[in-house]
Amino acid sequence: MDYEFFMHKALKEAGQALAAGEFPVGCVIVYDNEVVVTGSRHHSTPECYNELDHAEMLALRRLVKTGSNIVRKKAYVFTTLEPCLMCYSALIINDIRTIVYAYEDVLGGGTDVDLKVLKPFYTAINAEIIPGILRQESIKLFKTFFSNPNNNYLKETALAKHVRNALGPENL
Repeated sequence: MDYEFFMHKALKEAGQALAAGEFPVGCVIVYDNEVVVTGSRHHSTPECYNELDHAEMLALRRLVKTGSNIVRKKAYVFTTLEPCLMCYSALIINDIRTIVYAYEDVLGGGTDVDLKVLKPFYTAINAEIIPGILRQESIKLFKTFFSNPNNNYLKETALAKHVRNALGPENL
């Protein structure tokens, strides 16, 4: 599987979110080397803010709505930011076991949770996490987002500070 190819697709989704004034997270779900569904962050603006419409959640909802009969355990999720605990849980509970992400979420990333210490439902799940694919490209989108004075979402958080420190001016 060409991880960079599919991460570019997720980055395109993130770029569309950024262009719409949203937090630049994009996601694609891939099965049999084909993009099955996409998602990008919605409702991160003050006018209609909520924390349910993450890119991964929207992509997963689209997958369910399609009635697709793919073998989810063989699907891959490509996302531009490490999934939060909500998204990670939703993905693995829905049998998606391989998660590829571009940039680590130092504020709310949930993929390092030890499933073996949870209740029996989770202990049998073996998720594969593949970090850092096209990390710099993702950082650039977040840096653009946090540089815009009109964007207040997560503005003064550990993630925003991490983004500001991740790239020097020579890499912009």
